[in-house]
Amino acid sequence: MSELAKRLAAKLLWIVVVFLGITVISFAVIHLAPGSPTDMQTTLNPEATAEARARLEAFYGLDRPLHEQYVDWLSRLVRLDFGRSMSSDHRPVWDKIVERLPLTFGMNVASLVLTLIIAVPIGIASAWWQGRAFDRAATVLVFIGFAMPGFWLALLLMYALCIHWPLLPISGLTSYGFEQMGFWERMVDLARHLTLPLFVYTFGSLAGMSRFMRSSMLEVLRQDYILTARAKGLPLSTVIFKHALRNALLPTITILGLSVPGLIGGSVIIESIFALPGLGQLFYQGVMARDYPLIMGNLVLGALLTLAGNLLADVAYGLADPRIRAARGAGQ
Repeated sequence: MSELAKRLAAKLLWIVVVFLGITVISFAVIHLAPGSPTDMQTTLNPEATAEARARLEAFYGLDRPLHEQYVDWLSRLVRLDFGRSMSSDHRPVWDKIVERLPLTFGMNVASLVLTLIIAVPIGIASAWWQGRAFDRAATVLVFIGFAMPGFWLALLLMYALCIHWPLLPISGLTSYGFEQMGFWERMVDLARHLTLPLFVYTFGSLAGMSRFMRSSMLEVLRQDYILTARAKGLPLSTVIFKHALRNALLPTITILGLSVPGLIGGSVIIESIFALPGLGQLFYQGVMARDYPLIMGNLVLGALLTLAGNLLADVAYGLADPRIRAARGAGQ
């Protein structure tokens, strides 16, 4: 077996082991939480008896030992069957996730792109003009971004721009009569509804990303090869974008890879506040209803995004730094 095949096999084995560990812990934790799906269906029903609750638990398989429930769930997952929701509609979990995924995924991808477009230049400029007015202003922005909770910023913006100055819709994804609008009217309506949530998403991650970029760029600018390039009189753009930027991007790529799981987790609060029918809101509703299959479906998706983020970061390292590609080629 070649060295490349061994590395790929080891990587895949590691992914499988980590994924199984995540699912085991998640499955155990959600069952340890107080309450159960049957409570949601029987507590508010005065005619529900203990026998009716027992029949519901048997119907959902909750009367079996926890390890048997996990093995049954895992066997269905291998067949790409996420099970059916325990809510009143009993729809397949995958169908409910697919309905909500495009909105959450699209908003978070747009937020990541905007964050990179804004944060990378801010970090570069702050490092190059260290201690000057721009750097101090960016530092203030960073502290505000770190200190301000996303839900509080969302509420402030809703009050200012939706109530005090009614410039934007306060919640929801579309306006009344959306189906009767033309194409461009629909696009404008969607943009107006998504402006505030997208701003909150981007502002929350902008501060950290720009600060990481600044610190990394400062470290690279102190290297001997950068000092030599500047001493030779190379243009500023050449020094920064050709010699310094690629090496400075490596820590940022790491943070970007770790941000991929936030496509779900970071959406729960924002989508709940703005009443957006996304995956985060669906996950919140599943937790409140103790809908175990729905919760596990969302957690599995989050685990896959986490592992995918690590893989993408690993690949991006090689694209950003030729030395990593050379080391991998030598290892093969």
